Amino acid sequence: MRIALFVTCLVDMMRPRIGFAAIELLEAAGCEVIVPGTQTCCGQPAWNSGDHAAAAALAKKVIGEFEGHAYVVAPSGSCADHIRNEYPKILADEPEWHARAVALASRVFELTDFLVNVARLDAVPGRFAGSVTYHDSCSGLRGLGVKTQPRALLGKLPGVELREMAGAEDCCGFGGTFSVKFGDISAAIAERKCGNACATGAGTIVGGDLGCLLNIEGKLRRMGDERTRVMHIAEVLTATDGEAGAC
Repeated sequence: MRIALFVTCLVDMMRPRIGFAAIELLEAAGCEVIVPGTQTCCGQPAWNSGDHAAAAALAKKVIGEFEGHAYVVAPSGSCADHIRNEYPKILADEPEWHARAVALASRVFELTDFLVNVARLDAVPGRFAGSVTYHDSCSGLRGLGVKTQPRALLGKLPGVELREMAGAEDCCGFGGTFSVKFGDISAAIAERKCGNACATGAGTIVGGDLGCLLNIEGKLRRMGDERTRVMHIAEVLTATDGEAGAC
């Protein structure tokens, strides 16, 4: 099975190892992974900021780069949701592009959703052991129905103890441009999320969107917590080390 990996801007710029971990997982599932070299942004920041022209231009660029592949997988519910659910709306007034957006949308998946429901990955390559708590990102959860999939994959790591936090489905306060426009509100939401996570005593906070994870980790460090790790699910599923210190 040949799939194209949409790396995402944040992964490319801030934590590229997530992209490599995603490739390792997809290859473990028997996939041949193609990474189009000209890819950039999915256009979500422009769309959320009201710049329709820029969002449409980026949507067309992504469609042109990825529509020739059987599946498109992203290690981000936010980006996958934007391509799948927003591109047809963004290009609704251009019949040819709208049709191409709809055709691509049906083949776009968030990483854990693809591994569980399409590739049906039997075993993960990681050897991570320790206690974790999982943060459900808003777009992946509400836009794509990503909830049980990452937990099913964590269940394939015998040494992992999942400790569910209160408000696991609540926003972390990032929200893309929201955290820039409404900094005080974002910080208060992040503090509540961090408090709920730390109350579990888990050594690692895990999630599927790097934007959320950077926001959570930044708030943790400002709160004085230097021990708790914050990791993308792909990093955990391909890890070779064990438990970090709890909150």
